[in-house]
Amino acid sequence: MKKIHLLFLMLLLLTGCTVVRIDTKEIDNIVSVVLSKNNQLYNRVGKGYKYYIPRGVSYIDTNDLNDRLYSNGNYYYLYIDAVSYYYKTPIDYEVNKKAYYSKKIDGEKEGYLEVKKLDNNYKLEFFYNYAKIEAVVNKDDLLDAVLNASYILSTVKFNDNVIKLMLNEDYFVNKEERYQTFTKKEETEIDRAIEGIQK
Repeated sequence: MKKIHLLFLMLLLLTGCTVVRIDTKEIDNIVSVVLSKNNQLYNRVGKGYKYYIPRGVSYIDTNDLNDRLYSNGNYYYLYIDAVSYYYKTPIDYEVNKKAYYSKKIDGEKEGYLEVKKLDNNYKLEFFYNYAKIEAVVNKDDLLDAVLNASYILSTVKFNDNVIKLMLNEDYFVNKEERYQTFTKKEETEIDRAIEGIQK
């Protein structure tokens, strides 16, 4: 019996797990640790894409390639840029020195994170891996929002076959207008939320 316990203890010690602790007190650390992981997780599937929604974040609804998520009193708006992904359009972003936080993300996948202060709230705009999350949060929720957005954006995976079918000319015949990469045609939900806060 002692031999079995000893064997089990040795097995446990020799095959231990590696735990990566994320310092959630600085935006730079959150982003660099989470985005450096090659996450293969997913629990949400859309038209031509899938991604992982972390614990504490809830899926609300989808409008075309735009998902609305909710966490701790805050709405996150996830925009999937299938057109830029399909054509491998490079990211064009310059660091905004007037923003509360602004950083261009380089590497295998590109993107940027920009946080602007709006009175008592912060507007988060995080673009990575041809997907973007926007949210307006208070200061207490800012680091959690960056952490959640990092997990979501780092896990976005595209289905090339489905996207190719979607971008086929026939797909757009029944649409009123062709999908463009993040061009503003009308006021979005996030814009209306910001206007409500500023009033």
